[in-house]
Amino acid sequence: MSFFSKILAKLGIGSAQAATPPPVATAPAAAPPVATAPMAPPPPQPIALVDVVAQLEDWAASNPQKLNWKTSIVDLLKLLELDSSLGVRKELATELGCPADFMGDSAKMNVWLHKTVLQKIADNGGNIPDDLLQ
Repeated sequence: MSFFSKILAKLGIGSAQAATPPPVATAPAAAPPVATAPMAPPPPQPIALVDVVAQLEDWAASNPQKLNWKTSIVDLLKLLELDSSLGVRKELATELGCPADFMGDSAKMNVWLHKTVLQKIADNGGNIPDDLLQ
């Protein structure tokens, strides 16, 4: 399991199993071939929207630490009760495609990582406000 998958799992995103495609019907071997129209692929399933902001706000309110998850990747990971060490953040940054020139500067990497994690959460059905994605 990727580290980003752990973030999504903590937020309850992507926990539903993907729908399996219906089985393809086959004609019996003895039956003559029948012309049929090609089957259209099933329509894409909409992503269920998860109220991430409400969850994080509730968790932050009940947390004894003052965690600013809206601006800090370290605080966001702590709020999710995940490892926030530099090594783990570098692993996550690599997983998400952080530019190499940011990897040597933890401040730049952290800013990039925070914005990217929030964007990826939004891409996967989390309701992240636009002001946090800029």
